Amino acid sequence: MILDQNDFAFPMASHPNILVGPFKQVIPFDNLPLKGALKDEQLTIIENGGVVIENGSIVAVGKYYELRIKYPMADIEFVDQPSVLLPGLIDAHTHICFAGSRAQDYNLKLQGKTYLEIAREGGGIWRSVQHTRKATEKNLTFDVLQRIARHLSEGVTTIEIKSGYGLTVEDELKMLRAIKAASLQTKATLIPTCLAAHTLPKDFQGTHADYLLWMANELLPKIKADVLSNRVDIFVEETAFSIKDAKKYLQIAKDLGFAITVHADQFTPGSASLAASMGAVSADHLEASQDDDIAALAASNTVAMVLPGASLGLGIPFAPARKLLNAGCCLAIASDWNPGSAPMGDLLIQASLLGVYEKLSFAETFAGLTYRAAKALSLTDRGSITAGKLAHMVAFPINDHREILYHQGKMKPFKVWA
Repeated sequence: MILDQNDFAFPMASHPNILVGPFKQVIPFDNLPLKGALKDEQLTIIENGGVVIENGSIVAVGKYYELRIKYPMADIEFVDQPSVLLPGLIDAHTHICFAGSRAQDYNLKLQGKTYLEIAREGGGIWRSVQHTRKATEKNLTFDVLQRIARHLSEGVTTIEIKSGYGLTVEDELKMLRAIKAASLQTKATLIPTCLAAHTLPKDFQGTHADYLLWMANELLPKIKADVLSNRVDIFVEETAFSIKDAKKYLQIAKDLGFAITVHADQFTPGSASLAASMGAVSADHLEASQDDDIAALAASNTVAMVLPGASLGLGIPFAPARKLLNAGCCLAIASDWNPGSAPMGDLLIQASLLGVYEKLSFAETFAGLTYRAAKALSLTDRGSITAGKLAHMVAFPINDHREILYHQGKMKPFKVWA
């Protein structure tokens, strides 16, 4: 389905309230726990529902015709086809600010090379760094806006975007400025994250610890001063940074007032436990997480974020989402959209496939794309269709919410409110 700007609903009204509907079903994702397994029977399903909006926020949710009586002066935004309304999707882990292609790396994967082997041979993240350093801020802004527009058309109304393909002070700032510029030109909400600790750049003369200290002393204060991000991420892995070095860097970031998150347990275990112990808002990837890592996450307030797009792109097993939920974790699902390991970037397809393999209920899958993903970004103003939340919503052209996952992500929304 090709959508243009006129297909998106960004309501403006002459009266204070707008009544949107009717919908065959409204699934608000209200009154659900933040952690642990969910059954579909726990979902609230409002048949023939509607939503009242004022100035971009939700005022009321309920039966459409009851809302018409209660709000007789509301403008009507009539939905003229049977549809199911859900909260806007939240992609809490992407790398969509980049230049160039990694098709060469992907071809090497098809020939049997592993992610780590490609990285050691000069491909991987470093290839994207070389392309991104050459790009102008204006070009990066243009490219990221194209990716945002696609995500928005597919129902993703909030998008986290990382830096991490610059790996110098100026190039990291360039990326974050491009993300900020894009945020002023889209209806989606963008959440920037500094991932200068993505890998050790090949042209840096010094140790991993030296590089992290340089970023901590020279880059992070500038990001704070220019209000470019309030989040710091680090990739803990054999080809990136050790747990020991990561702990020092993350503590400096915390002391500067940044929220922290960790690329954890993608190929080797142990760093999810670090994330939990340091109070990270999320530990992302988790494909290699072991029982002790899972237990540490379950005992913490750190969101366990799984990235099925990386598993699909690399041909490796999915993160143990079922095990994480059963242990009592707060599970979020994100795309990891990036030029290397997860180039597809279709959040709904990825979540649908993850659900089949990991036996996730509809409630668990969409909780991981909505209110639980909001927690991973420290956002309390979205993720459910409830009074007081932002009117970030998506409507699918179906009669029954179960059709969405049945079509394995190919069923896309026909209307998006952001």
